[in-house]
Amino acid sequence: MPDPVSSIPNLGPASEAAFARAGIRSAGEIRAMGADAAYLALMRSGTPPHFIGYYVLVMGLQGRPWNDCKGEEKKALRSRFDALKAEALATPALSGLPRALDEALDLIGVRPARK
Repeated sequence: MPDPVSSIPNLGPASEAAFARAGIRSAGEIRAMGADAAYLALMRSGTPPHFIGYYVLVMGLQGRPWNDCKGEEKKALRSRFDALKAEALATPALSGLPRALDEALDLIGVRPARK
């Protein structure tokens, strides 16, 4: 049986479920893909982008605790994350989501309308 996603340090049942929704069912698949491709697959499957989730994955694949990410390394990961997020949002099925969400929040008055 393949090693479960949750065998990667820092990842648990919620990550395992999210990766399964993306069609990724083992830690070996994630390792083979690498952090960037795996996280991109997560976003493309509907998981909202979250920087901490991304660097938790990167740290876990390196066998490091999630909170070991600091300083220049964290800044570099933020740049990579922003590029991945932009790539995911350029996916036709996802491109309208941020705008649609903003419009819905404005409509129900959750935040001030933008001018």
